Amino acid sequence: MILPIVAYGDPVLKKKAAEIKKDYPQLAELIADMFETMYSSNGVGLAAPQVGRSIRLFVIDGKPFEEDEVKDFKKVFINAVIKEEQGELWKFNEGCLSIPGIREDVMRKEHLYLEYYDENWNFNKEIFTGLAARIIQHEYDHIEGVLFVDRISPFRKKMVKGKLLDISKGIVDVEYKMKFHIKK
Repeated sequence: MILPIVAYGDPVLKKKAAEIKKDYPQLAELIADMFETMYSSNGVGLAAPQVGRSIRLFVIDGKPFEEDEVKDFKKVFINAVIKEEQGELWKFNEGCLSIPGIREDVMRKEHLYLEYYDENWNFNKEIFTGLAARIIQHEYDHIEGVLFVDRISPFRKKMVKGKLLDISKGIVDVEYKMKFHIKK
């Protein structure tokens, strides 16, 4: 089932998500729905807060990048914890399904040591590099209550402030289902 993507301005996107246990209700169904939602909106990653669930879960499929390093990079991350980030900072133009129409350059480190559970509750300790690390860092930020626009310069944030305000009010044109938190 395709779920609506929560838009910028909803408090769930700024909240640190909670860990889940193996018996989390309908977890397999939620993971399947998140992949379906991500594919239908042409994303490469989707975190549970983006579908209104404040839990430490995100899914990734790098296939749309069609680059060798991530084209077969499809994973589920449960209760992920970044243990270490290393390497040079590098710039990459990022976007977000919850913040449609805005893309900005974000600096992130090139290497990442991560511990997480997969969809079968196997515990993993892995090092990711390059684009794979970047996609994880972006989605990981979501479960920490951080958005990519929180990582841009104050000047750039000022430049997109009007667009962010419009998104938070539901004034945005997208080709996928969205849910807006309209303050009354």
